[in-house]
Amino acid sequence: SKSVTFTCSNRPLYPISGNTTQPALDGSSPRIVLQQPFVYFGKQYNQIYVNHNGHMTFNNPWSMYIPQRFPMYSTWDIIAPFWTDFDNRQTGLVYYKQYTSGNILNQATEDINNYFPQLNFTSSWVFVATWHEMPYWQQENSRTTVQAVLISGGQSSFVLMNYGNISPNRWNIQVGYDTINSPHHLTVPGSFSSNASGNYSVFRLNSNVNVPGRWAFRLDHGSRGCTFNGKTSSTAPMDPLSHGYLH
Repeated sequence: SKSVTFTCSNRPLYPISGNTTQPALDGSSPRIVLQQPFVYFGKQYNQIYVNHNGHMTFNNPWSMYIPQRFPMYSTWDIIAPFWTDFDNRQTGLVYYKQYTSGNILNQATEDINNYFPQLNFTSSWVFVATWHEMPYWQQENSRTTVQAVLISGGQSSFVLMNYGNISPNRWNIQVGYDTINSPHHLTVPGSFSSNASGNYSVFRLNSNVNVPGRWAFRLDHGSRGCTFNGKTSSTAPMDPLSHGYLH
């Protein structure tokens, strides 16, 4: 997994850079040791796996290609910016990179303070995972780019889910996160719907932080599990102590 950099000024994406995983159907990254611990709903993790099918797990890699509806009430802590059936054996790359200094930390600090203004947050660690121009299984001309940006500072943890081009997809898509036994879980509206992919993908067009194609959630603690209700999102009030929305 050689290190490469892909220049991209395409907001809302962070720079696409770092190591790439070995292309494989239902594959994963190797175990990635975190340079700083990441607190996920009260649990401190020192490692992560970036799985090819659009999700990240902590204790073990997970090859599951059929998205499950959250809450799963399972044994997995999972962050899923775009859980679907990808196949990058021919084309498409999965990148991952950690940052502990520099412009990316400054950008993350600025973003989190914009979205959660009462926290006076300072980022000390950022992890960017990008599924870049990934085809779906048995849809070889599709090219989808999604990104998860984990941001940590002290005991506070966040994720930005960023969306580039989202090709039409005949497979289901789950976007959100879930925890072991599901005391905390969230499903972004549009999951398992016909509006999940294509030119009118709700993930790309909408936002909970008024940046189309970007969704921000706090992950160190939060409200008990729920899904969004109502239509879309961009005007819903922010709750900085929760995961982005008042319920």
